Amino acid sequence: MARLNLLEETRFEKLPVTVFKNPKEASINVAHRIASIIKEKQAKNLNAVLGLATGATPIAVYAELVRLHQEEGLSFKNVITFNLDEYYPMQATAAQSYVSFMNENLFDHIDIDKNNVHIPDGTLKLEDIPAFCLAYENKIGEYGGLDMQILGIGRTGHIGFNEPGSAPNSGTRLVTLDDLTRRDAARDFGGKSFVPTKAITMGIGTIFKAREIVLMAWNRKKASIIKKAVEGEMSSDVPATYLQLSDNVEFILDEEAASLLTRFDTPWLVKDCIWTESLSRKAVIWLANKLNKPILKLTEDDFNNNGMAQLALEKGPVYNINIHIFNKLQHTITGWPGGKPNADDSQRPERAEPAKKRVIIFSPHPDDDVISMGGTFIRLVDQKHDVHVAYQTSGNTAVWDDDALRFVEFNIDFSEKMGMPQPQMRDTYAKMRQFIEQKKPNQVDIPEIQTVKGLIRKGEAIAGARYCGLDDDHIHFMALPFYESGKNVKNPVTEADVLLTMELLQKIKPEQVFAAGDFEDPHGTHIVCFNIIIEALRRLDKTESWVKDCWLWMYRGAWLEFETHEIEMAVPLSPQEVERKKFAIFKHQSQKDRAVFPGDDAREFWQRAEDRNRETAKSYDNLGLADYEAMEAFVRFKF
Repeated sequence: MARLNLLEETRFEKLPVTVFKNPKEASINVAHRIASIIKEKQAKNLNAVLGLATGATPIAVYAELVRLHQEEGLSFKNVITFNLDEYYPMQATAAQSYVSFMNENLFDHIDIDKNNVHIPDGTLKLEDIPAFCLAYENKIGEYGGLDMQILGIGRTGHIGFNEPGSAPNSGTRLVTLDDLTRRDAARDFGGKSFVPTKAITMGIGTIFKAREIVLMAWNRKKASIIKKAVEGEMSSDVPATYLQLSDNVEFILDEEAASLLTRFDTPWLVKDCIWTESLSRKAVIWLANKLNKPILKLTEDDFNNNGMAQLALEKGPVYNINIHIFNKLQHTITGWPGGKPNADDSQRPERAEPAKKRVIIFSPHPDDDVISMGGTFIRLVDQKHDVHVAYQTSGNTAVWDDDALRFVEFNIDFSEKMGMPQPQMRDTYAKMRQFIEQKKPNQVDIPEIQTVKGLIRKGEAIAGARYCGLDDDHIHFMALPFYESGKNVKNPVTEADVLLTMELLQKIKPEQVFAAGDFEDPHGTHIVCFNIIIEALRRLDKTESWVKDCWLWMYRGAWLEFETHEIEMAVPLSPQEVERKKFAIFKHQSQKDRAVFPGDDAREFWQRAEDRNRETAKSYDNLGLADYEAMEAFVRFKF
């Protein structure tokens, strides 16, 4: 019976999928499967032939393999490896090469014979590539084929660098990279213009010959393409769908990457559900949006014809369900994000008391506060709460080089105009300019440039916070140490990061904390900053009584927005407040027009924020609630 239930639950899925709680657990599982193959082959005095991948996805797999070697004696002397791909052209010694990646993450830390390592050669002449690709294929065959091929998946659905349009029987070859693939790689190269336009990749047909294929995917960014690959029709538009043809494939996912699969996203379509409050709300909103109806107009037939008969039967009549969900949504709307004084707060998202709250808005980068919750920021100040803003990082990697030079030029000109010549500043300027003229893509800035870029962003943040109504003594710059690497890849979080955060929290003792819950930023800074806040509050909770009365609200906006069913507080904005928020964002001039790290959204940050806020308001309007100009959305984090 359990097997039948599982088959029903996964009936939309066209290949085997295993879901783990988080990437770490999944990665350890894959690493131990690889280790088992190696040991089995060793016992038979045979080589283990592995197909390896690069990118962020397999890093934790390689880390666990290194640990198994160093701590448990796993030997790689019998291992032959073939990597999936390499950029073209690409020097093996370049920081962005997959040779460098594999050495740094695996090969330099294990006892593998480097003669057994095979990676496509990015230095070949164009005319030599076809012969090399054929030899690469033949060499895999000479070793008896791949025992296991591990894969990631790109947001175009590519596996290896087999972009949309690739044939299912394709072999190793030179390919042209999709624009989205190059945008996703831009951060590693210091800009999309530096990302190669081509790559050498194993073909889908080559991958298919592996005796075992494991595709891994982590985090919400991959959820939509995973749904297409697992549940969609086979198509060259999504090359990963061809894996549905294999009897030897398994997708290994974390919960976020699997979140849009039918069994997790709309489970009522595949199984009987335990109808919790949150699932009922999600289902009713889903049904209303699917049928393009306000909630209060949904009928029993609508429920029965769309997999929700069980909900109607258990919680009905249907109209009562509709009214209940409608009222719950209505109660999320408030013009008093800090709580309405002297009001019944039993149906409101925030407490009425204390009437004037101490508030900290944590901003991972110097502009996240106004981009994601600028309207609420201004409203809290206008309603006389004691608002502080804390900028957790300097954001000094996200300023253009010419802006840094321009600000130093201004400083020199101003000083000399005021009769304060600064020969030392001129020397510093010359040093900066010389470095920038010779700077390589993604090269770490010299300290002087890092300082100037940090000061640019600090000045903009002060201007934005002042515009929102804050005095200077309520504006805090934390400069958390983990960020100050000068590189896109940041240092690990240290005790100092947590202690600095605890110190600020102890000083202010807030009743309200706002923090970025928008974890899709391409830098990964938001999730790191959020986890530091959580750790600080958890520690303080053991000794500080005020923590029990401190509520933590998560905001989004720069990179995505909360789904309507998730929202616990929606703050409506008038047209005038939308304009005020926009002008607060405009204070961040270095991020306007074209940010250094814009992600794959072509809109400016103020446009993204404005559009998302309007979309949130429209979603409420479509469900039959009041029609507002815009809304900022929040979800309360409960420890």
